[in-house]
Amino acid sequence: MKNTQWIYRKRPLAQVGAEHYELISQEIADDLAKNEVLIEAKYISVDPYMRIQQAESSSWEAPHPLDCVQGSGVVASVLKSKSDAFNEGDWVYAYSGWQTHAIMHAAELTKLNPQQAPVTTALGVLGMPGRTAWFGLTEAGKPKAGDTVVVSAAAGAVGSLVVQFAKLHGAKVIGITGSDNKNRWLSEELGIAHTLNYKRFNGAKDFALALKELTDGVDIYFDNVGGWITDAIIPQINLRGRIIICGQISQYNGGLDRVELSPRFLHHLLYKRATVQGILARDYIHRHDEMLRVVAPMIKSGLLKYTETMVQGFEQLPHALNMLFTGDNVGKMIVAV
Repeated sequence: MKNTQWIYRKRPLAQVGAEHYELISQEIADDLAKNEVLIEAKYISVDPYMRIQQAESSSWEAPHPLDCVQGSGVVASVLKSKSDAFNEGDWVYAYSGWQTHAIMHAAELTKLNPQQAPVTTALGVLGMPGRTAWFGLTEAGKPKAGDTVVVSAAAGAVGSLVVQFAKLHGAKVIGITGSDNKNRWLSEELGIAHTLNYKRFNGAKDFALALKELTDGVDIYFDNVGGWITDAIIPQINLRGRIIICGQISQYNGGLDRVELSPRFLHHLLYKRATVQGILARDYIHRHDEMLRVVAPMIKSGLLKYTETMVQGFEQLPHALNMLFTGDNVGKMIVAV
């Protein structure tokens, strides 16, 4: 049996692409030890955090090592099993990376039930992005009715869930994207009354004036992008406001190891006694089932909506990763093998 893999060979200095990888195929054995499972990837996740891991310096962990399979979450089917917990044909979630096949220990797999939800949701709304959005907003943001919540990258996998969770808490929501089409989707599909396309403004000062017309101040800022958008929002934080740092996507292509310096905002945080908290999905892995108990019924009832950008073809994985930084996705980006 042939296993095709994308091997991470070279650290990108700016945009990531196929030139930073090598596509190879090699034999994979199907003689399994006890409790091992052979899986075949069907859907592979691409996420902004992958670009963070490609920096030269450590982030929450050491940089992604070169000359090995690019790591990522995968939805796969079981081809062969020597575990009592899995049978041929089962759907599973695994962190097996950018490869078509893998042999995994049963303890590394999570069984999926396609009768309860589409299996791709394990990579999105019922997976890492859903966990990030739910706990990031509710635990760090502590939203309450009447709050003004601003969300950057509001049409992305995490942002599109945060805006909906904020609405369900009774907050006034302002979504920021870089596309009129994305803002239209936020308005028409998710019911977000206030949106801003940052590309229509001439920098932070112009953008800040537009934001002031929509609100008297910001109680919660869920930051997925950083850069000058954040420069414009922090001075508008209200008394005891909460700033949640989930991502800084504006910095990922070339700004990870040589970070841009923004204006000094600590005095605004002092005046408003505001808090800034960084969050990672892994902080809440032990509470994933708790999130599922809350969010899965919302999906089933139609209370919570989600969308996916599905790219066809295993060979498109590096291109799909880069698409996250050119604004070509709405909702969760997934590659169908």
